[in-house]
Amino acid sequence: MHTDQILLSDLSDDGILRLTLNDVKRRNALSEAMLDALGTVFAEAGRNPSVRVIVLAANGPAFCAGHDLKEMTAGRSGLDGGKAYFTKVMALCSGVMQGIVTCPKPVIAEVTGIATAAGCQLVASCDLAIAAETAQFSTPGVHIGLFCSTPMVALSRNVSNKHAMEMLLTGDMTPAERAAEIGLVNRVVSEASLHEATTEMARKIASKSSMTLATGKRAFYAQREMPLADAYNYASKVMVDNMLARDAEEGIGAFIEKRTPQWQDA
Repeated sequence: MHTDQILLSDLSDDGILRLTLNDVKRRNALSEAMLDALGTVFAEAGRNPSVRVIVLAANGPAFCAGHDLKEMTAGRSGLDGGKAYFTKVMALCSGVMQGIVTCPKPVIAEVTGIATAAGCQLVASCDLAIAAETAQFSTPGVHIGLFCSTPMVALSRNVSNKHAMEMLLTGDMTPAERAAEIGLVNRVVSEASLHEATTEMARKIASKSSMTLATGKRAFYAQREMPLADAYNYASKVMVDNMLARDAEEGIGAFIEKRTPQWQDA
């Protein structure tokens, strides 16, 4: 499994891949190097049958401070004022965020400290998120003349329009409890119990059929963009295919027979 100094990787015996942002000096900013590392590891994890669930955590006082603005500013040195460089970085970041969504393994964000701008986008792109009570979230681009347009994509797919617009237009910090109220995170726990709470959720999910989880995750994001009738037609076809799968037959049989299912992830 890919490891890098700024991104730590550890796979447990029960299939939980723990990724830890480790560029503490830069507040775990999404530098080009960090984005490259994340893109690689999510792609590899998606293909690795030993990985059942991914937890994304961070070292240091910040979960992720968003793009590296010093790196971005240096990119202005090109003859085009930075247009080609900015285009490249935005495409790279968007690819990572979409890679999390399309990764067949469930991804849980374990959030401590601040998650701002593209860091907030990173949390919103994960399937689930558990935050420490001290965590804070914001899309503060308006403070520096830069609307958080790409974070907006993930944010607006997690919270209601008015809550998203409030964060985007004011740039204010959103406390963890408020983030849970508006649906940006699933739950808030004490910082001392955060790792335990995340691990408990990850183990619960890892105990399921990975085929079933991959089927459901893919279908969830696909149907969400469809009109109601199209969504039901699509989901019905997915359900039929799922019913014909070996693990569905085994799971239903185990339920009827009151025994623990033996998954083959197929």
